[in-house]
Amino acid sequence: MSALSFGAATFGGGNEFFRAWGNTGVEDARRMVDACIASGVNLFDVANTYSTGIAEQVLGKALEGKRHQVLISTKATFPMGEGPNEKGSSRYHLLEQCNASLQRLGTDHIDIYHMHGFDAVTPVEETLDTLNTLVHAGKVRYIACSNFSGWHLMQSLAVSARYGWARYVAHQVYYSLVGREYEWELMPLGIEHGVGALIWSPLGWGRLTGKIRRGQAKPEVSRLHKTADSGPPVDDEYLYRVVDAIDEVAKETGKSVPQIALNWLLQRPTVASVIMGARNEEQLKQNLDSVGWNLTPEQVAKLDRASEVTPIYPYWHQRQFAERNPPPVPADRREEE
Repeated sequence: MSALSFGAATFGGGNEFFRAWGNTGVEDARRMVDACIASGVNLFDVANTYSTGIAEQVLGKALEGKRHQVLISTKATFPMGEGPNEKGSSRYHLLEQCNASLQRLGTDHIDIYHMHGFDAVTPVEETLDTLNTLVHAGKVRYIACSNFSGWHLMQSLAVSARYGWARYVAHQVYYSLVGREYEWELMPLGIEHGVGALIWSPLGWGRLTGKIRRGQAKPEVSRLHKTADSGPPVDDEYLYRVVDAIDEVAKETGKSVPQIALNWLLQRPTVASVIMGARNEEQLKQNLDSVGWNLTPEQVAKLDRASEVTPIYPYWHQRQFAERNPPPVPADRREEE
């Protein structure tokens, strides 16, 4: 899997919410897909709910003749209609949605199939048994989750281990320089149990594009105008403090604000791939240039300090007993220590 992956939520623009993200048609999508593949990106991420299936259709057409070169990640769980069986992670809904996604994408298998959110109404055993069936049927290669809490993920891993079923190998999560809650519990869990992180909204819901600074109005074209209420809240002063630190590092490196923010993520434990989005080819090129170099330890430390916040309970309490609650060490670094 490539360090950067491409998020196709900007494809289709099938409703007002997703038009605020982007409205990329098939021809532009083909050019962006080709640019990604030429730069070494091999994972393309989408979901059944993105523009109610239109994004999957556009991505499928853009990948025609190239399917053997790439990995496809898509998702299910969120509503696809008004009926009671058109949402959730039940056997009925997952079987229906997996087949529908395969048809829209024009493929015979999904490489990574995510549960887009936790369904507390459906028994975990039913969800995982169904996913295990899809894996053995060859329709799904690997299963993953998204937006789970720590206990949701741990419960799911335990059920898979109990019955010998396919397990979640990845967790698609929100994580950015202005949203570091992932580090409190989900990152240690990922380290301990080998669950890689795929990062969504790595630019903090559009706040780390370099267009938002003290005393400036929001950019005219931004998802923040129409979708801010559904995104993660960020205090203005905290945001400005982080952007100030990124600006300092940007001057030292000659890189842009988004490139700094993406590169910081790529150096974090458990992060397997950062999902980048782009409205156009210029934004795509900028994001692709986030790899092939690394921030220095001093620069990483500067960004860490600027973006640090006091964690919620019980994590702030555990920090008072750090000798009994040391941070977990990734397996590849344990021998070094």
